[in-house]
Amino acid sequence: MDATGAVGVGGRDGECHAAQVVGADGEMDAAAIERFAAAAGLQGRGLSYAVVSILGPQGSGKSTLLNHLFGTSFREMDALKGRHQTTKGIWIAKAAGIEPFTVVLDLEGTDGRERGQDDTAFEKQSALFALAVSDIVMINLWCHDIGREHAANRPLLRTVFQVLMRLFSPRKTTLLLVIRDKTKTPLEYLTQALKEDIQKIWDSVQKPEAYKEAALSDFFDVEATALSSYEEKEELFKEQVGQLRQRFYHSIAPGGLAADRRGVIPASGFSLSALQIWEVIRENKDLNLPAHEVMVATVRCEEIANENLKQFLSDKGWLDLNAAVESGLPPSFGMRLSAILDSYLSEYDMETMYFDEGVRAAKRQQLESSMLDHAYPVIERVMEHLHLVALDKFKGDLEQSLRHTEGFAESVRRCSQTSMAEFDAGMTDTAVKHVQWDASKVRNKLQEHIQAHVECIRNAKLAELRANFEKKLSDAISGPVQSILETGERDSWACIRRLYRREIENAALSFSASLSEFDLDQTISNKMVSDLREYARSVVETKAREEAGNVLMRMKERFFTVLSHDKDSMPRSWMRDEDIRTITREARLGALRLMSVMAAIRLDDNPDKIERALTTALLDGGPLSHKRSIEFASDPLASSTWEEVSPKDTLITPVQCKSIWRQFKAETEYSVAQAMSMQEAQRRSKNWLPPAWTILLLAILGYNEFMFLLRNPLYLLGLFVAFVLSYAIWMQYDITAYFRHGTLSALLTILSRLLPTIIDIMMQIINMKHKHKSPHPSRHPQHIHAQSFMNQTWGRAQVRYQSPDSPSSSSSVGSNSGDDS
Repeated sequence: MDATGAVGVGGRDGECHAAQVVGADGEMDAAAIERFAAAAGLQGRGLSYAVVSILGPQGSGKSTLLNHLFGTSFREMDALKGRHQTTKGIWIAKAAGIEPFTVVLDLEGTDGRERGQDDTAFEKQSALFALAVSDIVMINLWCHDIGREHAANRPLLRTVFQVLMRLFSPRKTTLLLVIRDKTKTPLEYLTQALKEDIQKIWDSVQKPEAYKEAALSDFFDVEATALSSYEEKEELFKEQVGQLRQRFYHSIAPGGLAADRRGVIPASGFSLSALQIWEVIRENKDLNLPAHEVMVATVRCEEIANENLKQFLSDKGWLDLNAAVESGLPPSFGMRLSAILDSYLSEYDMETMYFDEGVRAAKRQQLESSMLDHAYPVIERVMEHLHLVALDKFKGDLEQSLRHTEGFAESVRRCSQTSMAEFDAGMTDTAVKHVQWDASKVRNKLQEHIQAHVECIRNAKLAELRANFEKKLSDAISGPVQSILETGERDSWACIRRLYRREIENAALSFSASLSEFDLDQTISNKMVSDLREYARSVVETKAREEAGNVLMRMKERFFTVLSHDKDSMPRSWMRDEDIRTITREARLGALRLMSVMAAIRLDDNPDKIERALTTALLDGGPLSHKRSIEFASDPLASSTWEEVSPKDTLITPVQCKSIWRQFKAETEYSVAQAMSMQEAQRRSKNWLPPAWTILLLAILGYNEFMFLLRNPLYLLGLFVAFVLSYAIWMQYDITAYFRHGTLSALLTILSRLLPTIIDIMMQIINMKHKHKSPHPSRHPQHIHAQSFMNQTWGRAQVRYQSPDSPSSSSSVGSNSGDDS
């Protein structure tokens, strides 16, 4: 071959440095390997090179893989000309375009028909040579051969492991398992199966005393990869090979694909070292495959085991037992299943008693394991039945026990013991002697489920208990707090604190006593009591915030109550001696005190200056105006917080108090003005006669009119009738009471009732005339004068009408009645 060409990955743009170093006769060509090393430039590489070799059956595509992976030009088999041996002996080449310098060894395939019986000796020798000189050994495997004895090179690897440790100072080598023509089976499953096989081979080989306890990982790093079929999926195969090629870059660097580099021969001595290693391998005569009797024992014991497993799966007793488990818990399950397993294991022992003991024991263990693999799901269902039965019993017993008002913790303890005892009895009945079942795990799982149910019931009971106590606290605190706040007295919060502390202490004692039956941790119990205290506080705070939201309405109610009622709670009549200014100040002071009570929550005993600040800032012109300059350097309400009051306890800020006070004064000014108007009207009603000088002036100025009336009696009579009629109407109504509610309202009322009153008076006069003309006059005729007539008329009208707007009607009646008498 031309040694100067270059090859790209997966194609041949030229030829690589390639040479046959071991011929078909098993002789190594020392000159050929020297020429290869010189032509490839290997000798000047020092330790910066790696050696990769490949093992595998004949015709498995080793050369094809190497050519695509490393850009080499090893001879490939032409499938159109039949399947025959292509690579003979051992060939060597340099990988194209890969750093570090990589030497590639293509070994003759194993199990070839051309060599015949001599095949096993050469394949052992070539495999040992590859393992001895290589950093990475690729093992080419067909995916469908995984799990087979010879196809997976198991005997060869076993022999290689033994001889390698005996002949050479071992160093760590990477075994790269290349799975060809990958099927749908996931790579991780295939890898696991291969690693388990290699581990078993390693564990089974006889090791020198120095490596008696050595692990496989001490000598080999085992990795695996999978490739699709080259013939059926060529493009996918090339893509996967390209990905695999990346792993060979910097393979000898730390963490690279190659294993540790201890004992690596420098590149200048590689040819001599390879020649000496091959000579040692050729002189060794102890490389043998497993004995024929072991192979026969392996095959036959496996057949017997498979037959027994098939019979077990179709056994009527096993099928009946399996069906019984589906519908419930069959009696004596463990005894029946143990008897079935014993029968088939005994039958296996009888049929395999003359085979190799090691193989027989291994296959027996596999048979037992296979039968138990089918029995485990059934055993698990039995465990589930036991679990459910015990758990349901616990739930029912606990519910019934709690109905009889038994303590919660005691009920849980008693019911749990009963259910666990029944579960333990069931576990004993279902135990299978072949199964190393850890009953503690199942038992612990049941206890966890019981505990979970207990926690669920306990949480529900505790929630119900807490809700009851919270309702009682709310009922005991909410109403009284609202009532106390509505009074707005200085000691309102002191009363609330006494109420709060009394109720919460009583509730906490009762709540703690109720919690004792749940057997709670002291920390949890204390936390729940603390939460109850916080709830009681939140009730007070919530009610206080509700009342604070209605502070303006409460202030107006307080103001109107003080303004319109005296100290005896009697309505004020606003006589002339009432001091409206003082009463108004008292009313405003009461409203202001109510606002100071509503301004903050005072469940702690900390004093504050809220009332003084409000009084000083809002009641201007009073005796506290001088105090403001002494106690407060600036406006005490020009802030968003109160002194000595935390923001979370603030209900109404100082700024809000000022705004509320302005609105309050605006909405109550009219009532004060109305009271003053009523007092003025009362004062005027008492002084209805004009002053004396006015009367004298009228007499002087009206002399001519007076003389005119004396000269004309008819005018005088008309004036007299008008006077009598006016006086009668005056006596019918309480004119002053009407004018207390406004002039317009009084005029409208008088005008609406004037005509009916005049008609009524005229009817009274007519009736008196009829009585004088009656044919049966009374024995003593009555003499009616004007004053008597007016009194009678007023009395009858008063009975018919009581003005709803006149609070003094009853008093007027009393006084006039006295006059009649």
